[in-house]
Order: sequence, then C-alpha cells, then structure tokens
Amino acid sequence: MKKMNKYIVLVLSVMLLGVTSCETTELDLTEDPNFLTPTQASPDLFLLSIQEDFVRQLDGDANGDPNDNFVTGGFQFGDGLSPIGMELTRIMQMSSRNYGSTYQDSDVDDEWDNAYRGILFDIRLMTPLAEEAGLTRHLGIAQFIEAYVITAMVDFFGDIPYTEAARAPEIVNPKLDSGESVYEAAFSLLDQAIVNFTNTTTGTPSIDYYYNNDYSKWVRAANTLKMKLYLQTRLVDPSAVDAFNAIVSSGNYITDTADDFEFKWPATSAAQPDNRHPRYGLNYVSNGAGDYTSNWLVNQMLTNDDPRIRYYFYRQVSVVPGEGGTPPDEQTLRCSLQTPPQHYINGGFTFCSLPNGYWGRDHGDNQGTPPDGLFRTTWGVYPAGGRFDDDSFNPIGQSNAASLGAGGVGITPILNAFMVDFWRAELALADGDVASAQVFFEAGLRKQIAKVRASVTNDMVSDLSFQPTDADFDNFINNVVTSFGNATGDDQWDIFAENHFLAHYGNGIEAYNFYRRTGFPSTLQPNREPDPGNFPRSMFYPNQAVTSNANITQKPNVGVQVFWDNNPAGPSFPRSN
Repeated sequence: MKKMNKYIVLVLSVMLLGVTSCETTELDLTEDPNFLTPTQASPDLFLLSIQEDFVRQLDGDANGDPNDNFVTGGFQFGDGLSPIGMELTRIMQMSSRNYGSTYQDSDVDDEWDNAYRGILFDIRLMTPLAEEAGLTRHLGIAQFIEAYVITAMVDFFGDIPYTEAARAPEIVNPKLDSGESVYEAAFSLLDQAIVNFTNTTTGTPSIDYYYNNDYSKWVRAANTLKMKLYLQTRLVDPSAVDAFNAIVSSGNYITDTADDFEFKWPATSAAQPDNRHPRYGLNYVSNGAGDYTSNWLVNQMLTNDDPRIRYYFYRQVSVVPGEGGTPPDEQTLRCSLQTPPQHYINGGFTFCSLPNGYWGRDHGDNQGTPPDGLFRTTWGVYPAGGRFDDDSFNPIGQSNAASLGAGGVGITPILNAFMVDFWRAELALADGDVASAQVFFEAGLRKQIAKVRASVTNDMVSDLSFQPTDADFDNFINNVVTSFGNATGDDQWDIFAENHFLAHYGNGIEAYNFYRRTGFPSTLQPNREPDPGNFPRSMFYPNQAVTSNANITQKPNVGVQVFWDNNPAGPSFPRSN
C-alpha cells in the first residue's frame, strides 16, 4: 500500500512543481489506491519518482525531520550522501569528537532504503513497462541514474547487494557483490544508456528535470560519469587513465557549464513536498540556522581573500564572542572561554572563533546546541539559494522577503564542467606534468567561479558595492595559480586539494573520494579529540540491512577501505585526522 500511495502523491507533486501533463495524470483516481498495481502506473510517473529520489539520495531532505517521509518518494530521508562527505572533508562541520560514534549503523538507514526500495525498485518496475512501450529514453535516464547510484553506494559502503537486489519476494536476502563488479555493471549500464539516448524514434519523458529532453547532453553526461569512474579506479586499474583519456579525445563529454548535470531546486513549495534546496530548508527557519559552518573552510577563504565567501556564507552578526574586543560568551559560544587543545596549538590551527562575524565551529566540536541559531553564519546564495552577504547582518529568522534571499532556488552540483577540469589536473599532477595541471586547475577555478557569480541577481543585493569585481576574482585566481606553480611536492598537492574542496562546496561525494584517493590536503583542521578513532574509509552497513539480511555481516570498524582505495591504512592516512 505504501508503494501504491506513492504514485497518487506523484500527481500532486507534479502540480506543486507547476508542471502539467496529461501523460502524468493518466492514473485513474476513481479507483481505490490501496488496490492499484504497478502496471497501472505509467513510465512517466516512475521516472518522475526516480529522478526526485535520485537527488534526495545525494542531498537529503529539506524539512530536517528524520521522522517525516518525503511525500513524493514515500521514504524517510536523512541528510543524503553528499553532506556525509562534506563533514569528513571539513566543507561542513562535524559535530562529534569520535568518528565511530558519529557515523553509526543506524545513521544511513534512510539512504540505503531509498537506494534499494526507492530508486532501484522503481527502475525494476518501470523497465518492462518502458520496454513494452518502446520508451528507450526513459530507460536511458533510468540506466544513467542506476549507474550513478550503485557506484556511489560502493564508494560509501564497499561491497553491496546488486545482482540480487530489489528482487523481493523472489529473493529476500540478496548477496553482496564486490565493489569492482558493481563498477563493471555501471559501465555496461552507461553503454546501454548512450544507445538509448541516441534513439530518435522513441518518445520522451513528460518531465526531465536535468536536461529537458536534450539527449546530446545526456550522452555527454553519461561519458562524463564514465570519466569519473575511471578516475576513481586509477589506483587499482592501470588501464583506467587510458580509458579516461580516450573519452577526452572524443570530445563528447561535459566541457561547458551550459551542459552541467545538476538539479535545479525550483523552490515553489515549503510544504510537503518541500522542493527548496535541502540546506536552505534546514537553515532558513524562524529560530535560525541549523547547521554550523566549518571554521576550517571559512578560515581558508579569509586567509586567501577568496571573493566567493560572500556567496557561500551569510553572516547574521558582525562579530563573534571573543573576537574583535568582544567579551566571551559561555551561553552561546562556550569554547570562547576555553584554551585550545595542545594539538591545535602545536599545529597552528584556528580554534573556536573567526573574525568579521563568521560564527562557525571546529571539526569535532560537540558542545551541544546553545541558543545561537540567529547568530550562526549560514549557507549563502550558492549553492543553497540563501542570502548574498552584503554586510546587512539581519537574522534570517525574520519573516520578510529580504531575509529569505533566493528562497531556496539553489542547485545540487553533480557532474560539472569545472569538475572535469579538476579531474584532468589531478591526473596531470599525479603524472608529474605540472604545467598541464596548472592549466586545467585554472580552467576549473574559472568555470566554478563563473557559476558562483551567476547565482546572484541585482535584486538580491541591497548594496551593489559589496559584489566582488572582476579584478577581485582575477587577483584571487592568479594568486592561487601562481602559488601552485611555485610550490613543489606535498605543498603543491595541498594547494590543489584545498582549492578542490572549496570549489566542491555543495558536493561532498567528489571531495570525500578525492581525499581517499590522494590523502590531501594535509592542512585540514584536526578533530578536537586528539584520538578520534579510525578515519571513515567507508560507512557501516545500515542496522536494518544487517539485521534483516543474513548475507550481510557488519564491518569491524569504519576504517574498512573500498576496493579502489589502496592507500595505506592507519592514522598516517589521510594526513590529517
């Protein structure tokens, strides 16, 4: 019944998104929804659900209540996979001093459930219907999404059920497949998807959230996803780099920002289904911000005069307790009265507070939740669709249009042109070709910064003088690229990696994978706890999966590495814990 109710709600979801189509309302609502069968749902309805569940798998839910069901998918959503990666790479703040207690087996139940009982199950139900109707482009989109989802699951969990998954009641205890074999299956799916995308005789989905039925762009995205997977396996497969370069030679991949594969949150509704950017929905509420910003990330931007800081973050106050002559405040910022731990002092890391009103937290600071929601620095206009920081310092909890910024009209960056340039820079740097790495590095920076700048319109800024100028951005880029070119060895990797993380603000999957591939940067702020346990090289299997599936045995710890991660285990890798 839960599954069938999902299709009824999909029709309401389409209406809330402002999209109308006779195709998507074919379901006969005069019939009892408790007795509908999968054959009574159209491929369009399935594909709509698959597309929405896909972005929720990456970026989570906007309402912030883990006990609420996202009404369109019918499943509970946690934070998604991307915020996990952002926490581990200090793009977001992690609020626990021990890795094992932070990432427990119950914390990823929702993402596992959505992947299997949501996305994969819907694809299995849709496929015969689409095949029968000759809807190959429906199949191609589903195959692309399946390839991304199953490889992301491998990246976070390692070996996973796949060949026997989503086959209940025929198989209720699916076996684990090796991560390597799942990657191989993903390449096959992408090959099939490309064939299906190029079929010009087929019908098209009534709603394509990503490319609006432009299948030349879908082909480029499929090839770009292949490149991502080849890059991912470069440490364990000598042929992966050659395969990556073969796609580069073809030119048929995402090279232009206009072809970026991303989800644009329409933000037409704050009620169920909440289609604002999830980080906006969690932070732009009456009692203020829910997330803490990462002191490491903000400090990087302040230190390097990074103009993107006004786009990434919005400050609700002009000063933080203990900074700028302001007295400490035990109630709202307890650490302002504390001495930095010795390993912070020894490493010269920033502690507790930052200047100019940037109110965040250190990595692993778990000192509860004081009444500081209307003081914390929060998500800005990029990528979450929040406020541009124009020194107005108005609390976001105020119920006026100015306090709402872009209203949650943000993006989830998934596969972007700037990312491809960073991939090519990584390969060149690993090969010792610093000159080429520098060219690709600069190209990636310029493309990502152009995206950031495009997120602001003049009506979002009360004083246009606060918008950084072309010269501001050129100076920043030139300084970073010059520093990279003048550095050597680990210092060069540190500069590249720091800027990789900054550019991937909003996509923790790529940052987390990069960190495990390379171990850089070594400059990350360490956990507040001197011995926080194994750095998570993968997540525990979800509690529900272990208890319900006899073929899944829980890992001994989160230090277990996925198949493509052959870097040394232990406290020396990554280089900052």
